[in-house]
Amino acid sequence: MASRPANRDPFAGFVTDEASADTLRPIVHAFGWSADRVQRGNLRSAVQALSVSSSPNVLFVDLSESSDPINDINALAEVCEPGTAVIATGQVNDVRLYRDLIASGIQDYLLKPLNPDAVRDAFTQAQTALTTPKPSEAAAASVQRPHCAVAVIGTRGGAGASTVATSLAWLVSERAGRSTALLDLDVHFGTDALALDLEPGRGLTDAIDNPSRIDGLFIERAMVRASDRLAVLSAEAPISSPVLTDGSVFRRLREEMRSAYECTVVDLPRSILVNHPQLAQEMPVVVVVTEYTLAAARDAIRILSWLKSNAPEATVFVIANRVHPAQQLEISRKDFENSIERPIDYQLPFDQKLAAQAAKLGKPMADVGKGSKTIAPLVDLAAQVVAVADALGEGGAGRPAAPSAGAPSLLGRLGQFRSRFAAKPAKR
Repeated sequence: MASRPANRDPFAGFVTDEASADTLRPIVHAFGWSADRVQRGNLRSAVQALSVSSSPNVLFVDLSESSDPINDINALAEVCEPGTAVIATGQVNDVRLYRDLIASGIQDYLLKPLNPDAVRDAFTQAQTALTTPKPSEAAAASVQRPHCAVAVIGTRGGAGASTVATSLAWLVSERAGRSTALLDLDVHFGTDALALDLEPGRGLTDAIDNPSRIDGLFIERAMVRASDRLAVLSAEAPISSPVLTDGSVFRRLREEMRSAYECTVVDLPRSILVNHPQLAQEMPVVVVVTEYTLAAARDAIRILSWLKSNAPEATVFVIANRVHPAQQLEISRKDFENSIERPIDYQLPFDQKLAAQAAKLGKPMADVGKGSKTIAPLVDLAAQVVAVADALGEGGAGRPAAPSAGAPSLLGRLGQFRSRFAAKPAKR
């Protein structure tokens, strides 16, 4: 993202009442900022002021007189430059409002009357956020690594594609240490944010409604952060609102995510694959998630055949999910493999206890089931995704690199990645 100009003011505050101003001024002074920058005014006053001047590093705004806080914050975002930490205050004590505001990109929301200790903590956290590199900045500052991108497609509803996509994104971010964007394209019924105990926010629906707004700053504010290295873009659009797009918005989102993150995991519903096939055609890695049923076998055949014709250079992995004991299977593994004319790459055993625990905790199964045999195939799959991306990056788009003398082969690198993924993540 754009860096902060050197001539920006360190702080500006707009509050609607004198009591809040009196609380802010001594704290602002203690931080070395000018107490005169605390002004009387509401959110519209802030928007008007910032529309004709540079936004400060830390901005304090008052939502007390706002009838639609989320829309007003979005209006503020239009005039704020990248790198501004926004702290809001208001009188509404509502958890959903708080989550929506955080999802909109503000740093913190404080209730009135203002508590001096809470204000100090918010300012301290804002300063920390300003000095901590964003995912895009961290990626640019680190050794350049090829971007890894993977699409996860389920052969049937309920096969567990979203479960696999969420765990895969978590593993790449935590075990490989790569900043990762998880894009859930099930606009109406997506569950990726839900699986991570997050409110989806309005970023994806805003992007679909206004594709021209999509840029680096939009991505920075629209992504809902699950951890330091994992962020999600999803939606819970009203059922009465169909998705009307030619698909270009999804491509623009992916392009911006490629610039801001080191890896992109796309949870790609079958309906989106049918309507916007270019999304899968451009993916270097595709994971097809299936189950051992007759209907899933039929659709696996169709999807794999389509990928062979339309995305011939993609590396395709087939993972069988929710695998019950052999005697309870509708179709045996051997018969399933014969029908799709290729082997199953990975099997995930059905583990109801682990799935229920992950749902209750709001964490990916890969996180809850660390070290378990159930998760081992996902750990290996994540290592494969990263290894393929690095091989493609060294050898050029479309084909793995030919190993040079003394350089490890793809299989050798894969072994290294497996060892690293199996290890416990380092404490940050």
